[in-house]
Amino acid sequence: MTDDDLPPLIETPPGRYRHYKGGEYEVLGTVRHSETLEPMTLYRALYGARGLWVRPAAMFGETVKIDGLPRLRFVKLD
Repeated sequence: MTDDDLPPLIETPPGRYRHYKGGEYEVLGTVRHSETLEPMTLYRALYGARGLWVRPAAMFGETVKIDGLPRLRFVKLD
């Protein structure tokens, strides 16, 4: 398999984001799951131990309902 054979990535632009619950994160890039090839967003918490996290890219950019109102799961800050 070559790069040309891979499905397209859902790219999450790098930068600072705020989760709808209030935490801030830095998106480092978009990566692929090694088994499923699913696009994943790689990000770092900007609080606490500043751990690295990964979440499906489609989920990172989705809209969720909070108190009956649609909100982005993560909002880009810069």
